[in-house]
Amino acid sequence: MTIRMNQEVGDSYRSRSQLARVITERWVSENLFCPRCGNPRITQFENNRPVADFYCPVCGSQYELKSKNGRTLDLVMDGAFDTMIARITSLENPDFLFLSYARTDWSVRNLFFVPKHFFTPSIIVKRKPLAPGSRRAGWIGCNILLRDVPATGRIPIIENGAVCSSEEVRRRVAAADSLYTEDLSARGWLFDVLCCVESFGPRSFTLSELYAFEEKLAVLHPENHNIRPKIRQQLQILRDRGILEFQARGIYRRMLP
Repeated sequence: MTIRMNQEVGDSYRSRSQLARVITERWVSENLFCPRCGNPRITQFENNRPVADFYCPVCGSQYELKSKNGRTLDLVMDGAFDTMIARITSLENPDFLFLSYARTDWSVRNLFFVPKHFFTPSIIVKRKPLAPGSRRAGWIGCNILLRDVPATGRIPIIENGAVCSSEEVRRRVAAADSLYTEDLSARGWLFDVLCCVESFGPRSFTLSELYAFEEKLAVLHPENHNIRPKIRQQLQILRDRGILEFQARGIYRRMLP
């Protein structure tokens, strides 16, 4: 896999956004393996498909590509807010690929795979409506807060210019898939608690330390008035699925991906 993109494929485009789209999509179709099954290439759908950009011809997995110029992928701009919410709350949404590149030399800086079940409404935030008098006055776009996705679900394929092996990516995808659930509410709780757990890094932590996030979780889930029991429930799920190791009464350690 090369991290350099072929900018010549965009020579006929003047719009910066169209230029970037064509160049990044061509790079993906010529370089990227399937994060799920390891097939050496994924295939681009025909243009203007409403949901996905690529699919794997072997396992059938579908992927949507989001790319931006720059090094970081903490926040990524997307299209209409309502459309995005409808997409991620359905069972038909694709997995996501997030790519950052340097326009100076058209090289890939970072590429992350995020399984579709790691998308919850809490990581999608509205942008300001377009001003009156604009062509699409009142239209509301959104931003994806990738930084709020648990690290378990942000799987690097390229990180700071270094390419990860297909085997390592697939291993981490399998670990992330162990947390799959169709229940959107359960998914939100599980991943919000997982983000709190990940803040401790590789060290052991106590249940009392995790209770320090009680107020934050109460804001995220105002309908629930029994936060501590819910925290303990999520810890049990994370332990049962191999994400946490129980060390002693009230003491846990996260198993690193």
